[in-house]
Amino acid sequence: MSTFMAKKESVERKWYVIDAANKPLGRTAAVAATILRGKHRPEFTPHVDCGEFVIIVNADKAILTGKKLDQKYYRRHSGYIGGLKEVQYRTLMSTKPEMAMELAVKGMLPGNSIGRKSITRLHVYAGAEHKHAAQQPTPYEV
Repeated sequence: MSTFMAKKESVERKWYVIDAANKPLGRTAAVAATILRGKHRPEFTPHVDCGEFVIIVNADKAILTGKKLDQKYYRRHSGYIGGLKEVQYRTLMSTKPEMAMELAVKGMLPGNSIGRKSITRLHVYAGAEHKHAAQQPTPYEV
């Protein structure tokens, strides 16, 4: 019996909703990255993008354990001398909680073309409402 290899054309994608309220940001991001990559499926193939769509709601209610709100920083650099920009996670979680969740999930995906394609299937919302009801998403427990 030969090993099954999934084909890009034969992959049927489902939609899942993850509620991040009162759950650690990293645990929620890890579950979302697993679903986006397709590793929860029995027909997972590493070189084929066989992941699903993920909607994360209540990103503003996700928690950071320990002293991460004060000690963790989001850093980016413009490429110019003195161009380092730092934002404390307390500020980031209060102003753009969607961005914090997206950064966490993006860091858990591979840094190749499959990872770049997978992150486009992630939809993050700060509140409890989302606009993807027509896709009939299934709730996913963390």
